[in-house]
Amino acid sequence: MKTVYCSGALFCPEDVNAMTDIASVLDRAGYSAFLPHRDGLEAFVLNAVNNPLANLAVFRPATRFISRATFALDISKVLDCDFFVFNMNGMVPDEGGVVETGVAFAAGKPVVIYRDDRRDLLGAGFHPLLSGVSSRFRMVSRVEDIPVALESFAEQLDSPAVEAPNVCDVAGFGRRVDRFLRWVSILKPKNMMSTR
Repeated sequence: MKTVYCSGALFCPEDVNAMTDIASVLDRAGYSAFLPHRDGLEAFVLNAVNNPLANLAVFRPATRFISRATFALDISKVLDCDFFVFNMNGMVPDEGGVVETGVAFAAGKPVVIYRDDRRDLLGAGFHPLLSGVSSRFRMVSRVEDIPVALESFAEQLDSPAVEAPNVCDVAGFGRRVDRFLRWVSILKPKNMMSTR
């Protein structure tokens, strides 16, 4: 089963639901979708983001470690996926999604950018730097078109990815975090922002 890393904003219920909709379409089309807020460390920490206790000085070392582990896990998942989908809805693209899209591009992953949001910056339609992420890129405006766009990349999946040494180190740590998460997945709380 081909895996798809789904990237995008997760800051409100609408964001979370949009990402869940993308994953549902992919799952029904026979892909295995990775959603950070459902399958990654974010599933364990998103509910605590706005908790005032999380900002106490005593928790800063743990917060820094969790941030590092979250980054490493997400990067390892981007490098290990077959396809990458970036939900670029919003006035400006999600910062984390931009980083992940850059990593997917550098690793030679086929990228599909989804955008049905008509808000844009100065009438540009969408960010020109992101829209040209590579020749391995498609842009779609309907969630249902994402699997079709992924299929158009099938012949390009055999090209090797190139990883820099620091990326390999981060990805190695991320793979260890992933193994740990599989052990503790039963402890994962329900995402308080998800209505689905």
